[in-house]
Amino acid sequence: MEITCKNCHQVYTGHYCNNCGQSAETHKINAHFLWHDIQHGLLHFDKGILYSLKQLFSRPGHSIREFIDGKRARHFKPLSLVVVLATLYGFMYHYFHINLYPYTSDVKGIDYAEFNEWTATHFSWITIATIPIYTIGTYICFKKQGYNFVEFFVLNTFKASQRLFAHIITFPLLYYFNGTSEIPLLVKIFYVIDVLLIFWTNIQFFNKISKMKALLLSILSHIIFLAIFYAIVIIVVLIITKF
Repeated sequence: MEITCKNCHQVYTGHYCNNCGQSAETHKINAHFLWHDIQHGLLHFDKGILYSLKQLFSRPGHSIREFIDGKRARHFKPLSLVVVLATLYGFMYHYFHINLYPYTSDVKGIDYAEFNEWTATHFSWITIATIPIYTIGTYICFKKQGYNFVEFFVLNTFKASQRLFAHIITFPLLYYFNGTSEIPLLVKIFYVIDVLLIFWTNIQFFNKISKMKALLLSILSHIIFLAIFYAIVIIVVLIITKF
């Protein structure tokens, strides 16, 4: 049956317009439409966020490699996923007044309470900003594995989502120990978990080399990340204290 596209007026047959790509099914805008839009557009519960998160905690490296190779239909888009999770975590961090510096005040010109608030407010942007830094380390160490810089960026974007969701799951612990002397130890434990997730994913993803080589290169990659990250932090701190 021929259909006239309501968007571009192209006459076509099938489920989608062959000119502009709009679906042949254009439902009336009502409450059901809004709920459908939330599910499929923002959260995509049926085959997006939940599927991607399940893959990232069951077979992370394999699923990311398959995504890069073209198996993408069931995944939520990597940048959208990291933004959604980072925004959620930043909101939780801000709403519950999490303080990672309970026993520090204004030291060397830095107001840690203000810094903590700024971190919570801009958490999603901070998370996204670190992805290129991770990617530089990954590219330097794994560039012989046949992937380009953007593909490594996608890999590290998924890994950022993986770590963020791990932090969301363990957030009750952060809230329980908030403002106590145990917070620094808890932060170190979370950091170790983050690093282990990175190594686990890399070992699966780079399956054409031995697990030991993948692990050693992952360690080197993380060291490069830390060197660049702390260099940037020092520069920023120097600028802040100067002005």
